[in-house]
Amino acid sequence: MSTAGDAFNLVLRMSYCVLRERIPMWNSRGSVMRLSWASRITILRILLIVPFVSCMLKINDTEQLNEAMRVAMRHAATVIFLVMAFSDALDGYLARRNKQVTKLGAFLDPVADKLLIASACLLLISQRGHVEGVSLPTTVVVLIIGKDLLLIIGFLIVYFTTSQVFVAPVLIGKIANNLQLIMVGAILIAPEVYSFFPGWIWVLRVLWWSAAGTAILATLIYIRNGSRYIEEYEQGDS
Repeated sequence: MSTAGDAFNLVLRMSYCVLRERIPMWNSRGSVMRLSWASRITILRILLIVPFVSCMLKINDTEQLNEAMRVAMRHAATVIFLVMAFSDALDGYLARRNKQVTKLGAFLDPVADKLLIASACLLLISQRGHVEGVSLPTTVVVLIIGKDLLLIIGFLIVYFTTSQVFVAPVLIGKIANNLQLIMVGAILIAPEVYSFFPGWIWVLRVLWWSAAGTAILATLIYIRNGSRYIEEYEQGDS
């Protein structure tokens, strides 16, 4: 319990600093850059991964926690996850509404999504973080995380080839991300749903294979777009 409590306290202190802009950021000219609300929410989403992981690591801790406390840890992890999932939509909405779409936000938003999904998927197939009654296939996790690793490699290849930061979200990528978020949330609430809907496992299977399939499709599209960007850059230099 102390680990989860310490994580919550740390995140609360850092969140206060972010919201009150106590953490300075500088732009390329060396002057202090004011964070938009969309960027602050994105940073908070990244910070919330810490208590989420801490709670998940406690849901199967039979040595230190009784059954009620383990269930409470899963419920806490579920609430934190839902807050992070909601913030994913909120920061994008605020950026568009306030016309504050920035390169920082365009970079941080997918980073936050990848950190959240990767940590959740790895925990759900681990001995300490799995949800009772649900066996998320390792293949699904490999495909989802593999997609993110390939995108990071592709990002670096484009950057070192063109010296440009190329971040171009596509619709199927957003669909894949939303399916992954829904999949994780559906797994976290599975024990409660099973009590009145035993067929929930079939819903989960549809979700995780749909998430894996769209991840593969998104990866292929990102590879195609990145390759075209490099080709256009090289043609422009020639």
